[in-house]
Amino acid sequence: MTSARTARRRLIASAVLLCAGLPLLATVPAQAQDYPAKTIRIIVAYPTGGISDNVARALGEKLSAQLGQPVVVENRAGAGGSIGMDAVAKAAPDGYTLGFSSVSPLTLNPHFGKLPYDPQKDIAPVANVMYAPMILLGTPSFTGKSFADMLSQSRTKPGSIRWSTSGLGTVGHLALEQIKSQARVDITLIPYKGGGQQLTDALGGQVEVMSTNVGPTLMQHITSGKLRPLAVGAPHRLDALPNVPTFTELGYAKANMASTFGVFAPAKTPAPVIARLNAEINKALAAPDLRERLTQAAVVPAGGTAEQFAAAIRAEYDSNGRIVRAAGIKEQ
Repeated sequence: MTSARTARRRLIASAVLLCAGLPLLATVPAQAQDYPAKTIRIIVAYPTGGISDNVARALGEKLSAQLGQPVVVENRAGAGGSIGMDAVAKAAPDGYTLGFSSVSPLTLNPHFGKLPYDPQKDIAPVANVMYAPMILLGTPSFTGKSFADMLSQSRTKPGSIRWSTSGLGTVGHLALEQIKSQARVDITLIPYKGGGQQLTDALGGQVEVMSTNVGPTLMQHITSGKLRPLAVGAPHRLDALPNVPTFTELGYAKANMASTFGVFAPAKTPAPVIARLNAEINKALAAPDLRERLTQAAVVPAGGTAEQFAAAIRAEYDSNGRIVRAAGIKEQ
């Protein structure tokens, strides 16, 4: 009798626990079905007017139309994207605060010192949006016409080629280190603290070449002839710049770099919400008008699953770490 009563109590207890858990289980699909129910905020980790800001706003317009809720963009620039990413990491994990950034705050910045967030635990990748190829440009003070001319001058006059980047440890800096190592040339690095002054000085001929990510503003200076493209870091030649070779074509595949930009969410954002966002972002990227807008800006539309994006981020983190250590790059 005692054993029967014990068994009955255990059965009742199990049933109570199961029933108590049903509301929690039921909320999982409901989170995706009811989402979104209010305005979504996208934090852009860079200043207004740049390629990331422009694309985030264009994507926000698409998502607003698809989801039936307003999408607002807020810029939180600084510290190479780390300030914006920190704001995302500390936001409520409910799908209503997202981030738009390059992956550098997760794959590059951690190699230069402690961050206010854990790049592997506090951020959830949602979707890969685009690749912004690194481009090498000759300025008015560069007398050559090609990448080969740049290497030739750096050999005959070591240190005479000044290569500017928007900062230490940027994609352009990493590409330069790869070229210097492979070609065994002496090129002078001129790192800036941001792209604004870098572009101003390049247009003024204060350096011979500059490396940066392609974008609408840069394309205007290329079209006007003020800057001459020498090479791009892309898997193939860009439609907007069909006559510009890739670094791989030139024999420098390790310098064939691009900045990957995507959408992120705070960690612990419900998986169904991330899945919904990923699907909607992929739908937006498939729209002909948005793809055309990205192509004209000389960036490459991406896409794919959140899992694929996370795997790519992990691989880039490891790769960047090897380059930073080999080149002895220190925190700025």
